[in-house]
Amino acid sequence: MKVLVTGSAGFIGSTLVIRLLERGDTVIGIDNHNDYYDPAIKEARLARYANHSNYTHLRIDLADRKAIENAFATHQPQRMVNLAAQAGVRYSIENPLAYIDSNIVGFAHILEGCRHHGVEHLVYASSSSVYGANTAMPFSVHQNVDHPLSLYAASKKSNELMAHTYSHLYGLPTTGLRFFTVYGPWGRPDMALFKFTKAILAGEPIEVFNYGKHRRDFTYIHDIVEGVIRVLDRPAPGNPDWNSDQPDPGTSKAPWRVYNIGNNAPVELMDYIGALEKALGRKAEMKLLPLQAGDVPDTYANVDDLVEQFHYKPATTVEDGIARFVAWYRDYFKI
Repeated sequence: MKVLVTGSAGFIGSTLVIRLLERGDTVIGIDNHNDYYDPAIKEARLARYANHSNYTHLRIDLADRKAIENAFATHQPQRMVNLAAQAGVRYSIENPLAYIDSNIVGFAHILEGCRHHGVEHLVYASSSSVYGANTAMPFSVHQNVDHPLSLYAASKKSNELMAHTYSHLYGLPTTGLRFFTVYGPWGRPDMALFKFTKAILAGEPIEVFNYGKHRRDFTYIHDIVEGVIRVLDRPAPGNPDWNSDQPDPGTSKAPWRVYNIGNNAPVELMDYIGALEKALGRKAEMKLLPLQAGDVPDTYANVDDLVEQFHYKPATTVEDGIARFVAWYRDYFKI
């Protein structure tokens, strides 16, 4: 297939591009290489496949309407994975408008491109953050999610609503994937695992929020990408049994679906840090802090739909995943 991937120099996007190229797809990548975190790692990710004969890289921004229109018109992708977004819950509290430009306006440009150029299936990144104030565990796509706790979460919920409108009006098959705390090699420097590793190796204290009482459904990068590919290969169907008297939030009569991708095995933050200490062979000095605004105490994914419909469930343990990250980190930074 010819697949357009946005965020192609990002953490998830770069890993996905490599998998698609390995199986013989033609890939057009879009990334704006912004400086939300050190762009050097984006360049290093891209360097792994930039010269591949089936890969084309476009350095444009989702908010640039004309550039996005031209990308669709020139390359005519059959399917699309939208992973580009302004990331980060905490950053959204300080810089909310950055999320409007990229995650709302930019996503509208993607939907328009798909609509006007006959894209067969749009798969896009949502987030576990959409569950917001929900406390019923594990989180299910069949729960109502109308109480986000950050603008980042609200922007992802907005993407799901915008996608539904295009699925309903124009018959565009769309699938949203709610990712749960993705980690692994080539990860984002602004995320906890990267920060913790850097600090521990430097002999500096790590900041542990909510006094370490967080539980997160940490999901290894290759498990995430496997899920993305399985979903991409099967355009979203409508649900003929959908009932407006008892509406199912996870399906629709339109060709629209959302799924959780998580490990279905939440881990306490202290145990996560313990696995990192073991992999590094060093103990962490911790600075215990209260829960940050916009954060939720726990995440836990119900992945029954993914298992039932795609015969797939993420399975990499935190111990194995962190060990692989540490091996990559030492090699990448020559430590």
